[in-house]
Amino acid sequence: MLQRLLKCGQVHRIALSSGAASSLPTFPEELIVGNAADLLRDHWQGQLLVVGAIGAVTRLIAPLLSIKESDPGVLVLDADGRSVVPLLGGHQAGAEAWARELAALLGGQAVITGDSSSQQRLALDNFGHDWGWVRSGDAACWRTLMIDLAQGQGLEVKQSCGSSHWRECKGAGALDRGPASSPLLITAEQAFDSTDASCRWHPAVLWLGVGCERNTSIGLIERAIDAALSEAGLAREAVAGLSTIDRKGDEAALLKLAEQHDWPMRLHSSEALASITVPTPSAVVAAEMGTASVAEAAALRAAGPEARLRLPKRIEKANNNSEQGAVTIAIAEGRDAFAPQRGELHLIGSGPGDLALLTPDARQALSRCVAWVGYGLYLDLLEPLRRPDQVRLDGQLTRERDRCLQALHLAQQGARVALVSSGDSGIYGMAGLALELWLSLPDQERPRFEVHPGISALQLAAARAGAPLMHDFCTISLSDRLTPWEVIEKRLEAAAAGDFVVALYNPRSKGRDWQLERARQILLNGRPTTTPVVVARQLGRSEEAVELQELGSLPVESVDMLTVLVIGNSSSRVSAGKLVTPRGYPGAELN
Repeated sequence: MLQRLLKCGQVHRIALSSGAASSLPTFPEELIVGNAADLLRDHWQGQLLVVGAIGAVTRLIAPLLSIKESDPGVLVLDADGRSVVPLLGGHQAGAEAWARELAALLGGQAVITGDSSSQQRLALDNFGHDWGWVRSGDAACWRTLMIDLAQGQGLEVKQSCGSSHWRECKGAGALDRGPASSPLLITAEQAFDSTDASCRWHPAVLWLGVGCERNTSIGLIERAIDAALSEAGLAREAVAGLSTIDRKGDEAALLKLAEQHDWPMRLHSSEALASITVPTPSAVVAAEMGTASVAEAAALRAAGPEARLRLPKRIEKANNNSEQGAVTIAIAEGRDAFAPQRGELHLIGSGPGDLALLTPDARQALSRCVAWVGYGLYLDLLEPLRRPDQVRLDGQLTRERDRCLQALHLAQQGARVALVSSGDSGIYGMAGLALELWLSLPDQERPRFEVHPGISALQLAAARAGAPLMHDFCTISLSDRLTPWEVIEKRLEAAAAGDFVVALYNPRSKGRDWQLERARQILLNGRPTTTPVVVARQLGRSEEAVELQELGSLPVESVDMLTVLVIGNSSSRVSAGKLVTPRGYPGAELN
């Protein structure tokens, strides 16, 4: 179980008491051994996972508790890994979400007792993190908002930027019941003053256009950014990144600033900046840089189509001995948020359809993602796993590129997104196209990308029939929508000549009713008419049907796109209703 825990994205080290560790003959480097109370005290930050009894853990952490806003998230896991309980920091520290992920990975159950979860409401003080947003507002304000919502009082949501897909989730139904004492704002604006009690989520929509003298100090640039944001009434939490001319790509202060705040930095040529219309062009800047604007033009260009300038350029100069240089700042707001450093794109292989065949790795990724993108039929099969705070975005069957782009775009905005394929995403699924689109992006614009394997229809068909894949095999799709038929036919001829066991995907549809018969004739050139064929339809679903036929008499007309065929080689045989392709192990024959 320790190794499986370490596979969880949020578990980097595991601490065990000396007694528990003494029973382990060897353990990984990430394991820390010591007295339980000392370990908790020394690591009382971030998120903690404790294996043991809830009562014992409660007593151990009691002396360490301070205030809700500063205490870490604490998860308690039973020794068998069956139950995960977020004991502390369910929303504030994200312990509830972590518990669900961990339970999915271990095949256990997350025991969630929070009011939002039990009443199937959005946890408004936490949900924005999954969309890549940053929260601001006084802790007391958020506490009041959550209490009011729990008591059924009205809540008004005002959103001026960021994705609105979150409103499509089931848990959003309790919102907008009417005016409240203080609305929930999804905005780039900062609080007006210390008396402003509004609760705010900030999508990353602001681009800071920066121009500066060579070797300008980082302190001066920080001060200039703070002053610019304050003057415009905009929140630092809504900043997407820095943008400047390519000649400043090696400016030490800008590079350091981008690293410290985890901001991407976009660089533009003077020709590209010169093409942007700005309100305050400068002939002096044009003579020096080859463009009449750096800060304003860079901010607008980074913010993309439909960008608007929220603050024209303002100049800040060094005013004390600790600063040097001068800096110009302008701020533009984009139509869409941009936070790929927070976003995640997970390619999910959902398996043939039966949830029992969904891999733990895929379950964990689905639990982590706030948006599920896929063809409606595939999402329907996963629907029992979807929580009220997760959104499904259905796409059309033949619009794979559109689905990939939608998922990638959301992940670039900072969301955690699952792009779902049936079977294995890397076998005739979405992984290849999604990866090509991801690779076409500049490094700084790429969200995290991960492929999660699933059980392919080929594997389940083979398992249902017996053991037909015990020797070399290949898979061939008969769909010529993306591959010319001439190429497919060459592959069939090669498979026949090589005596491969052949799995045929996409064998026949209303618009492609002759290709399967042609494939059958090609394969018959290299193997007898009695060659066994597995005809597997609707695998992993309630309508599943698996039967054995012979290649010479294969009922082609009964095959459709929901069918997978596994065609044996010259040595495959059927016995006692099971199909086997002998591997040829010495001594395998029983006397």
